[in-house]
Amino acid sequence: MRSDNIKKGVARTPHRSLLMATGVSKKNMNSPFIGIASSFSDLVPGHIGMRDLERQIEKGIHTAGGQAFIFGVPAVCDGISMGHSGMQYSLPSRDLIADCIETVANAHQLDGLVLLSNCDKITPGMLIAAARINIPSIIVTAGPMLDGESRCEKLTMIKGAFEAIGKYRNGEITEDRLLELEEASCPSAGACQGLYTANTMACLTEVMGMSLPYCATSAAVSSQKRRIAFESGMEIVKWVEEDKKPLDIITKDTLRNAIIADLSMGGSTNSFLHILAIANAAGIDVTLKDFEELSYKIHQFVKLEPSSNITMTGFHNAGGVPAVVDELIKSVPEYKAKREYAGVYSDKSVIHPYSEPFTKKPGLGILYGNIAPEGSVIKISAVDESCYEFVGSAKTFDSEEDAMKALEDDLIKEGDVIVIRYEGPKGGPGMREMLAPTSLLVGKGLGTKAALITDGRFSGGTRGICVGHICPEAANGGVIALIKDGDKIRIDINKRTIDLLVSEDELEKRKKDLKPFVSSAKGYLGKYSRTVQDASHGAIV
Repeated sequence: MRSDNIKKGVARTPHRSLLMATGVSKKNMNSPFIGIASSFSDLVPGHIGMRDLERQIEKGIHTAGGQAFIFGVPAVCDGISMGHSGMQYSLPSRDLIADCIETVANAHQLDGLVLLSNCDKITPGMLIAAARINIPSIIVTAGPMLDGESRCEKLTMIKGAFEAIGKYRNGEITEDRLLELEEASCPSAGACQGLYTANTMACLTEVMGMSLPYCATSAAVSSQKRRIAFESGMEIVKWVEEDKKPLDIITKDTLRNAIIADLSMGGSTNSFLHILAIANAAGIDVTLKDFEELSYKIHQFVKLEPSSNITMTGFHNAGGVPAVVDELIKSVPEYKAKREYAGVYSDKSVIHPYSEPFTKKPGLGILYGNIAPEGSVIKISAVDESCYEFVGSAKTFDSEEDAMKALEDDLIKEGDVIVIRYEGPKGGPGMREMLAPTSLLVGKGLGTKAALITDGRFSGGTRGICVGHICPEAANGGVIALIKDGDKIRIDINKRTIDLLVSEDELEKRKKDLKPFVSSAKGYLGKYSRTVQDASHGAIV
């Protein structure tokens, strides 16, 4: 065992003494040492229930003959950090989490890991760490929260809280009703209820085979989740005995399977960043071209909140990830399955047969053009088909805050294209997620009448004509930095293009006048800004 490096032989007497100080018995000194990397936090709704799940995992490990050690890693709630400078830390925290796990696991020569995760950047950070360290590892995602409800109206964090702001400002609801929605939208522990980034990444982790069946969708407060946590603890000891490692599971085929599942369900655009970063950590040749190639082939046969009213609860009850995988195995030649589910239940009203999709277009798409020669992303499933071809006039902002003020002051009108720049990985720094402006846009009734483009990124809860991850970003001199108020911008989802309708000669003139970007960020963000790559490479550092 790898842990023999810290516990075998006379020279390791001090090491064993220190381990005994933690409570390890002489008998368990010969057991596999399994780390439980827990992102428990009182600050993050998706993580507040993890103390219970830690106990279940620990019980499973000890039942199977292992020795468990719990250690902590950071967790950022994107919803709470959104709309202010705190969001700059969200994406960078992904790499910080991977570094923390790598450090602890290698410093203590652990034999295996159970990675207890849930929210947006924690799950991909843990997957990156697993690929880097490549010791037996299994992920337990803590699960979605229960649906909210008020006056018999089903609520989610997006539709019950974020979009309610726009309705209140439009005079559609009273302040009292706003406060009712605020209190009722997030009623339990768990990741927010729709197929946003946290639940998208949980589903893709299950698709890849890095978590047990139904782990992604079983509710955070359910007994099923506790059982899955226990079984994961049991399973990791088996994986250590079999020397089953992440790079035996995370392969080019399983990463492409994750992309296919993502496209078929219309998941979060953030998954592009994370799959590319996981591929990089694993040394696997998966690029934006894989997304582009598959996006022309895959039909969307599942449609969940925010693109419909079906939440993760409904998806789980309809069969969850195993039902999606079963359908993909039967119907998509590009889906290279290494495992099948026997006797999977599937509610065809939620998980359509692949031959009867919601749309033959994928849930996500890559747009190219002179604004984004290296690519940009859009959640096609969240765009009304009447808006697939959109031409509008630019209104430019160099920060999310400036764009929010314009929205709040009713300065954005039908036919506008909001351009938010200098919010990319380097320019932000940190590539802030912008749910607040997109939600306000929808809440004000402009979701099909105005567009928003950015070198930043969006929440999985975003809907409307919203194009993110524009590369090159403004901080790297991308064309998005050259856009002026009043310029015409054309977005064509059918042709997968995004173009600034300005001549090349004019753009060359503007480029000469563009001042080089200099980041004023210090500390962790300063280091991140200096080392991060662009979004088309997964914003890796």
